[in-house]
Amino acid sequence: MGSASLVPEGMKLSIICRLEPGCLGPQGASKIDDFCQYIEQEMLALNTDYIALNVVPRNDKSLPEMQFNVMGKKMSRAQASQYLSRLDKSLDDFEASLEGKLETLIDKYMGY
Repeated sequence: MGSASLVPEGMKLSIICRLEPGCLGPQGASKIDDFCQYIEQEMLALNTDYIALNVVPRNDKSLPEMQFNVMGKKMSRAQASQYLSRLDKSLDDFEASLEGKLETLIDKYMGY
């Protein structure tokens, strides 16, 4: 597939990360919408030449925490991992970066 820097906008791996309100403690349900807006600009740093990230509240438990799409088509985690591996990128590395960034932002938001 070639270099990640050559991935057209429409062919980027689109990742929807749905955050559980509980990640913000017992009052999380009343804070999760504000938190997702609060971190919106910070999360743009995780967007790359090959990934488009969107972090939203997980208000519907029937929806997965992570959803992967390319060109409007849903992919399994395994398919998304394979897609990135063709670009010499790792989904595990991206998820580790995402988790670390979220932990830092949650602590900052909660005043820890």
